[in-house]
Parts: sequence; C-alpha cells; structure tokens
Amino acid sequence: MKKIMNKSIIAATVFALVASGCADMSATQRGTATGAGVGAGLGAILGGTTGGGGGSRAAKGAVIGGAAGALIGNIWSNRMEKQKQAMEQATQGTGVQVTQTSDNRLKLEIPADVSFDTGRYDIKSNFRPVLERFAQTLNENPGATVTIIGHTDSVGGESINQPLSVNRAASTRSYLAQRGVSPNRITIEGRGEREPIASNDDANGRARNRRVEIYVAERG
Repeated sequence: MKKIMNKSIIAATVFALVASGCADMSATQRGTATGAGVGAGLGAILGGTTGGGGGSRAAKGAVIGGAAGALIGNIWSNRMEKQKQAMEQATQGTGVQVTQTSDNRLKLEIPADVSFDTGRYDIKSNFRPVLERFAQTLNENPGATVTIIGHTDSVGGESINQPLSVNRAASTRSYLAQRGVSPNRITIEGRGEREPIASNDDANGRARNRRVEIYVAERG
C-alpha cells in the first residue's frame, strides 16, 4: 500500500513541477497543471490514509484531488491573467513593466519618469491613467490584495530617502482609494535606497532606482 501511495504522490509532484515549468504553456495552463499536481498529491495522501482499500483509495484520491486542484488553479490564473493583460494594454509604451512573479503575483514596476519627480511624492500626471486603469482591475477582482513598495536612489541619505519612499507608496494607495479601492486591501512599504537595481554612480542608474513596485496577489 505504501509503495503505491508513494508512487502516486511522486508522480503527481513530478507532473506539477514539469508542467509548471513548460515554456510554451500559458499562465492559465501552468496554473491548472500545478494545481492538478498538488491536488493529486494531497488526494493520494488522504485516500491512502483513510480506511482500507490501500492503493485503490490512493489512486482515486489522486484523481479527485487532481481535478479539484486543476479547477482551483484555473480559476486563479484566469483572474490574474485577465488583470495582467489589462495592465499590459494600459501601460503599453509608458515604460511600466508588467510581469508575473515566480510566486504567482502580478508585478507592476513603475519607473521614476512615470511616477514621481525627484525628491517629491505627489503623483505625476502621466502616472494617473495607469493608476486609473489599475483601480478598475482591482474593483473587478475584489479578492485581490495589493502591496506597494517605494524605492529611492542614494542621493540625500537614508534619513531623507526612507520617509520619501514611504510617502510615495502612501500617495499611490491614496490615489487608488479615491477610485474605490478599499485601503484595507493595500499594504505599503518604504525601502528607501536599500534595494537598488542599478548603480547610483550615474544619472541613468539613479533614475532606475527611483521606482515604485506594486504587487497583486489573490487571497488564500
């Protein structure tokens, strides 16, 4: 019984890992495959540990769990993929990067030339249409939560940059709240100059470091 159950679990896990890593799959397909594999593994465990039947119960549990996992993965991916596509359309040509993270969150990286002027935290005019559309997608997906992280370059020192990064994140949250997104869904952080993505030794690098990152996740 243990050997059969272990084989079911191993097979399901391998399926999830291989399927989720296939480059030619869409996000929806990857979510479905991963959900199916995880669900099958859990189903096999439950089936093999509840009553008699041994391997047959484990196998049946894997099938049922796989179907349930696939459904859950597909629903999540469809919502997030729809939001991702909407934001890609809304930010086309703006320099905003819209990506899906390895932990299945939607990420928007907004550079300084779109979001805020140097040393300021009032939202620039060309950032507003992006946030307008973003607020719409959040209102269409009420189960999503948001984390906004502000970053700065190294000019001015940490005593200035840390509160500036927090204020930038807070301004973004306030703008979204004014457009109907509950602030209770939004967490803000300021990381000042601590997480540069480029060198602060030249103007181009400093401009890249002055940014806002927005992450969207589904409630578990």
